[in-house]
Amino acid sequence: MIKLKLQVPLLNRVCYFQSLMQFSFNSYSSLLLIFFVHIMVYAFMLWRRGYKQDSISDKLLGWFLFFAALYVVPWMTGFAGWYGEGTVYREILFYTPFVHGLFMGPLLYFYVRSITNFHFRFSKKDLLHFVPGIAYLFWSLIVVVTDKLIVKKYYLMNGYSDPDFDVWYQWLQNISILFYLALSIRFYRQYKQYVMYEFSFVDVANLNWLRNFLIAFAIITILPLLEELLSFFPFFQHLDYKGSWYSFFVFAVVVYYVAINGFNAVVVPLRKLLFEPELLLQYKSPALLTAATATEAEFEIVESKINNIELDNWKEKISTLMQSQHLYENAELTLSQLAKQLSTNPSLLSKIINTGFGMNFNDFVNEYRINAMLEKLKQGEQKNQTLLGIAFNCGFNSKATFNRAFKKQTGLSPKEWMEKNL
Repeated sequence: MIKLKLQVPLLNRVCYFQSLMQFSFNSYSSLLLIFFVHIMVYAFMLWRRGYKQDSISDKLLGWFLFFAALYVVPWMTGFAGWYGEGTVYREILFYTPFVHGLFMGPLLYFYVRSITNFHFRFSKKDLLHFVPGIAYLFWSLIVVVTDKLIVKKYYLMNGYSDPDFDVWYQWLQNISILFYLALSIRFYRQYKQYVMYEFSFVDVANLNWLRNFLIAFAIITILPLLEELLSFFPFFQHLDYKGSWYSFFVFAVVVYYVAINGFNAVVVPLRKLLFEPELLLQYKSPALLTAATATEAEFEIVESKINNIELDNWKEKISTLMQSQHLYENAELTLSQLAKQLSTNPSLLSKIINTGFGMNFNDFVNEYRINAMLEKLKQGEQKNQTLLGIAFNCGFNSKATFNRAFKKQTGLSPKEWMEKNL
């Protein structure tokens, strides 16, 4: 009898625990759960690497992924049955803020800035961008304390809807995300201009995966706004709850894409990326060429045409340096490095290469690499190593970049060129 009395409370506790752990697995909740777990894993891996390597971009991306994963929680748990009447989770979900669009926008913008500038550090002014998100967290805390500890009833929250989906907050966070998304896209476009001037490894430095992410994120950001606008029309006021799930699913897929690519972004020579928008000014205001041996301090920044004789002198000087020291073999060669060796500034050097050689810096260096490649092929180097191995020795850092540059210069693929010329 005593044993039975002991077993009943234990059985009740087990049943209560099972009710707490209840999660309705279905195609809607399970798919979001899979992406939620994977995105969270990437967030923790990025935090770990960020603190280990003191990488601000990894830390910021980790936080962005963390808040992005939380963003899908209400829909994931909603389809799992946790928002149902009488469930033990309902109030916890209502009082816990999961939607943090006011953080996601600034994190996205500063991530773009930090990954394009290895030396990026936050200023006090930059931290002001996170004040709205912190204010919402503080307000959520006030709601919990007021309702649960002071008045001990629903007061600041109505008890039948999640505050994360209040109309005012949804519009505020959507506007915030769009604003910072626009800033991010503008910053990335400026960065791409800088890449064309500065780097000899444009295909890698372009960070095309980041461009694709910004485009995809723009689309999925506009979708909820479009849904909100359509809700003002009677015909669209009764949109299916399940219909909104697809936008959250697409959101999770896009975030997962950036998680994978952001984590693998270490293959990019990030230490070479030191972009700030003001750096573009030096290329748009080229220095006056005063003498073939002038130093950077002697150049006056003015809009001026370069004298043909001086231009020829500089062209010869640049060509001699590139050929004698085989600088093109450096896969991470930058315009600033070449300018330093020539005792001049990037602005002037960019002007000389564009005007004198009729091409940008990336194409200029790749021409030397392809010429060196062709010379090695004529000498039969392909008999001793692979084409890709020869390309890497000539300064290329990827097969795609090599093939693209080769066809651009010769009009043929490497295989076609060898069949025709060897």
